[in-house]
This record gives sequence, structure tokens and C-alpha cells, in this order.
Amino acid sequence: MLVLQKEDHGAGMFYIDIHNETLAKMVYTMESPHRMIINHTEVEVELSGKNTGYQLVHAAVEYAREHNIKIVPICPFAKSVFEKKAEFVDVLNK
Repeated sequence: MLVLQKEDHGAGMFYIDIHNETLAKMVYTMESPHRMIINHTEVEVELSGKNTGYQLVHAAVEYAREHNIKIVPICPFAKSVFEKKAEFVDVLNK
């Protein structure tokens, strides 16, 4: 699945569209140019059990690495991914 991203005036999301319908999204805000706050992750039942939420978090981590951004995972799902994946610690805002 292709994870897309859009951002406008400091608010954005990583998302998956299938047939022009958003079936998964992870919403974030940019508190500053180098600090992203992940607020919410949502996956529709059609994509449930397909590692979709993890793919969204992974896309955010890759984006953060490319743009020298630290992530604050407020969303409980994203926070649990960061707790399980030690390899993401480099972008975690402590």
C-alpha cells in the first residue's frame, strides 16, 4: 500500500487512499519546523489486520529522518509503536 502525505499550514497527515477513499490516516501537527506531534491514527475495518497503522508511523519516521524532525507521539497507537520499535528512537522527542 502506498502511504501518501499532505500538509497545510502546520497540520497534516499520512494516509492511504483506495479508489479515492481515505481508509487510513495518521494526523499530525508541526509544533515547529523540527517537531511533529502525532495526534491521532485511524484505520478503517477494510485495512484492519494488515499492519496499516504501523505503515503510517513508519512513513512519519522516514519523513522525520529526511527532514531532521523529532516526533512527539501523543496518539496512543503511535506511542505504542515507538515503545516497541527501538530502531525509531532516533526521531523520538524525549
